[in-house]
Amino acid sequence: MTQKIVPVIMAGGKGTRLWPLSRAAAPKQFIQFIGDKTLFQETLARVSDPALYEAPVVLTNEEFRFLVAEQARELDLALKAILLEPVARNTAPAVAAAAALVADLFGKDVIMHVLGSDYEIVADQSYFDSVRAARETAASGKLVTFGIEPTEPATGYGYIEGGEQLSAGAQTVKRFIEKPPLDKAEEMVTAGGFYWNSGMFMFQVGALIAEMRNYAPDVVAAASEAVAKATRDLDFTRLDAQSFAKAPSISIDYAIMEKTANAAVVPSPFKWSDLGSWDSVWKTGTRDPNGNVATANTTLVNSRNSLVMSHGVHLAVQGMEDVAVIASEDAVYVGKLQDSQSVGDLVKTLAALPATSKLTETHPTSYRPWGGYTSIFNGDRFQVKRIFVTPGKKLSLQKHHHRSEHWIVVKGTAEVTIGENVQMLRENESVYIPLGEVHRLANPGKILLELIEVQTGSYLGEDDIIRIVDEFGRS
Repeated sequence: MTQKIVPVIMAGGKGTRLWPLSRAAAPKQFIQFIGDKTLFQETLARVSDPALYEAPVVLTNEEFRFLVAEQARELDLALKAILLEPVARNTAPAVAAAAALVADLFGKDVIMHVLGSDYEIVADQSYFDSVRAARETAASGKLVTFGIEPTEPATGYGYIEGGEQLSAGAQTVKRFIEKPPLDKAEEMVTAGGFYWNSGMFMFQVGALIAEMRNYAPDVVAAASEAVAKATRDLDFTRLDAQSFAKAPSISIDYAIMEKTANAAVVPSPFKWSDLGSWDSVWKTGTRDPNGNVATANTTLVNSRNSLVMSHGVHLAVQGMEDVAVIASEDAVYVGKLQDSQSVGDLVKTLAALPATSKLTETHPTSYRPWGGYTSIFNGDRFQVKRIFVTPGKKLSLQKHHHRSEHWIVVKGTAEVTIGENVQMLRENESVYIPLGEVHRLANPGKILLELIEVQTGSYLGEDDIIRIVDEFGRS
């Protein structure tokens, strides 16, 4: 029987290059761009074959832990572990921590597949052929990276030069090349034998740990100690913060792959993009006869070769060419597609201004372990929110010092606790929660509960919550 692979999914990044949809508190891996799944969910789906994979291990941070759990639940996919990084330390310490945990769970002989959660990949037969080739190569002790066969002289990716042919179609690695200027990229694509560095890897756990002890002993020591001292919190495994902080911040490429003599690359012909810019989203999308990629809530007239997306208002675009027009719930970006690599500079400008800094951090919609809420309107001493609660979930038993609340149910059934009284509310029914009263909201039904909440009071911040009982361990 062929050994199963343990997938390790990296889901902690906070990139803002796809602003305004992607933000620090809701990065691109958790956003639906085109299709019915987020990039993280697409990654989960690619490792869902029980004949090929064990249940995944996901690495993320404190802020995204419930997003990870909820998006896996939506797909009805069980996770082996959710490993929480207490501080960002780049990919080498993260992979080392995952390897230590996988060794504890499965043993050092197991093969682990390290995947980013923010790639757009067409998982066709060539993809799974590459996965199986990488597994066979990793089983021989090689540290394997997936090299994407380039379709253009892209300057936004690093490159790998392949060397001698190995079994299963893999090659030794001659060298890694940093993101090149255009003329060098053109030379490599013309010459052949060069591949885009995908950031995906396949390792036998014991072989990886051994090479880390040779080339990055401080990384593996800190990560192993952090796993040994880790604590359990509900469905999460928290790495020991003091131990993990000892690790230097360094990538797996710099720490190991560029130093080891055991590196191998599997040339991979499947379609891959890291979706690092709006231009790359346009390239991976399905275009209409005019070359446009557009989502729902959009109308295009006399426009060509453009990307038009809306996660809120209806967008009407007329007489435009080679542009990106992206609308979120509270911001709109308009720019030339060829300039979309520079969105990060625009975000830095917005972040530096008090009036716009919040636009780079959070969305009007925030997610919680029980569902979430959308801020609809803020006024003087009042605000309006849309609250949504997942079936079977309930908020904490809580009270507020500075505000009262009115709830109006618009969909589903609500179980409302106010003091000692428990009542059921259905569509078009409402209730008032006085200031200082202990209360709780729950969804006992089978469909999503949605309600409108009107808050009134002298202070309406999210930190005016005194949690008395909370099933998610929040204080």
